[in-house]
Amino acid sequence: MQTRKVALIGNPNVGKSTVFNALTGLHQHTGNWPGKTVENAYGECHYKDTLLTIYDLPGTYSLISHSYEEKVASDFICFEQYDVAIVVCDAVCLERSLNLVLQTMEILPNVVVCVNLMDEAEKKRIHIDLDKLSNLLKVPVIGTSARSNEGLDRLLEEVISCQNHSYYSISYPLYLENIISVLTTKLPDMSYNSRWVSLKLLEGDQIFDSLPVLNKEELQPFLNYPRKVFQMDDVVATLLQESKNISKEVIKYESKDYESKMRKWDRILTRKATGIPIMLLLLFGILWITIRFSNIPSSMLFDLFHFLEIKLVSIFKILSIPSWLTSLLVEGVYRTLTWVVSVMLPPMAIFFPLFTLLEDLGVLPRIAFNLDYPFEKCKACGKQSLTMCMGLGCNAVGVMGARIIDSKRERLLAILTNVFMPCNGRFPAIISMISMFMISISSSVLSSLISAFVLTCVILLGIFMTFLISFLLSKTILKGYPSSFTLELPPYRKPQIGKVIVRSIFDRTLFVLGRAILVAAPAGFLIWILANVMIGESSLITILARYLNPFGMMIGLDGMILLAFLLGFPANEIVLPILMLGYLSLGSMTEMNDLVLMKNVLVSHGWTFLTALNFILLCLFHFPCSTTILTIKKETNSWKWAMFAFILPTCIGIILCFCTHFLSFLF
Repeated sequence: MQTRKVALIGNPNVGKSTVFNALTGLHQHTGNWPGKTVENAYGECHYKDTLLTIYDLPGTYSLISHSYEEKVASDFICFEQYDVAIVVCDAVCLERSLNLVLQTMEILPNVVVCVNLMDEAEKKRIHIDLDKLSNLLKVPVIGTSARSNEGLDRLLEEVISCQNHSYYSISYPLYLENIISVLTTKLPDMSYNSRWVSLKLLEGDQIFDSLPVLNKEELQPFLNYPRKVFQMDDVVATLLQESKNISKEVIKYESKDYESKMRKWDRILTRKATGIPIMLLLLFGILWITIRFSNIPSSMLFDLFHFLEIKLVSIFKILSIPSWLTSLLVEGVYRTLTWVVSVMLPPMAIFFPLFTLLEDLGVLPRIAFNLDYPFEKCKACGKQSLTMCMGLGCNAVGVMGARIIDSKRERLLAILTNVFMPCNGRFPAIISMISMFMISISSSVLSSLISAFVLTCVILLGIFMTFLISFLLSKTILKGYPSSFTLELPPYRKPQIGKVIVRSIFDRTLFVLGRAILVAAPAGFLIWILANVMIGESSLITILARYLNPFGMMIGLDGMILLAFLLGFPANEIVLPILMLGYLSLGSMTEMNDLVLMKNVLVSHGWTFLTALNFILLCLFHFPCSTTILTIKKETNSWKWAMFAFILPTCIGIILCFCTHFLSFLF
């Protein structure tokens, strides 16, 4: 039996992993590339009398690498020993995929092109002349639909019978060809393509420092930094033009206006004059739907948990459990848990599916495109816009999402500033303050629209602070230059509603809710102790609030508000109920869905519009919850950065509250 080693190459989101899974089935393994930390997958495939070992490389848009994963793929393609390379393309976006095809063919003499997602192209009435494409490239081109296993047998047939072809020759500008020629003559005769190595030298790839290049001083004039930038720009421009020319030859649109419609939508969504207003309208719409329709299920959950609480107390009485222990377990732990679930679950069950819907439609990457430029101006990575959006649902999820950022400096920027986006746990308290002190309390559509508008403004303040702090950190403790990255604008797709709901509920809603529940139980235990252990005639919670009161009054709040935020460290959802517990001296958290009654309690304790405003500011800018802090520690592997993430937003919140309180005396 003969054997062949196959490299599977492709852009992200072209179905490369689907092809890999379909070919290898269960015969797969994972491990790390030699000397690398990026995980790879490889598998075996038996076809006729040949054993194929297939390596699934990290997705890359170009061999001119911009990220660590792309560099791993590029190095494997350039230097590892294998027999055949399969380059997987997206039939819907063939022009973009051809860039990688041309680069690979310039290096390797044995390439098979797999045009995947042919079923998607057919639905969009896109016709690709595969035979003509094969003649132009002078390599085998196979159309496949990997999800239904169509065309995979033909693909394997070509892989087995693949013969060396001539290297694909791209005509670069004359001055570049002269530089490449000089560099090529200076390179030793080794087992790599000298022409491509010369291009990588122009790119400044550090891996080539170890190559025994003759007379490096003679090469230096070609590799100086200012000139290198223009050289690589010309390389990229030439590759893109070549891809465009080939695409025009082989792609036909049955509906002539299909491509123009897509480009028209892209022009609308990615232009600052139209894209940013649409982004704000989408944000406003999602928040309004969340506010408008989360109250009813929240009330239903409160009623359900209240009914279960009565049954639970009855069971404890039957079991003769002491009253103090019953109070601790039911009024302390149980009520804290049920409050977190009742307050968090409905908004998340609405917000996350709507957010996931934007991803499936292809709108979210366009939003990220609009935010790339301001992040670049802040010396941060454009990918931070994606992690910032994740933080709207949960800051811990946003922190974990920072893994997509390759630069350690820029990843730290994304992690440290993610807390400026208000998560679902902070929405209920902010919305309650808006409803009680900034608009008339009612359940009308107009009231919910105004609440959503004010909440949108609060989020915009968080976005502004994200830019500002990213810029300041980039100029001080995290100095550096922004890295470039490739942002894919996927085709617009009709979302699969069922999958959207399942994915958002299980991957996000239940994940976030589970973490909140884990920290809410011990928080409920502690709060009950503080509210019920008496020293003289005052409870511990009252005594602690009294000590914090002078500082609280200095920033336009009071000691009980500060204590509520401190005790709410395990979960932001319990800040408001702790506050009501402290004001009413009830000894346990009590449900209070009546905003009129709640406002009366707050006003009786000296609350004004300014107090509510400062509460919202501190709610927006204060330390992350315990789940987020632990996630930051895990992601950075440092308690130092976790503590910095705790202190930074808290200081900003205190400063803003002090400023508004000071200005109130002036005006």
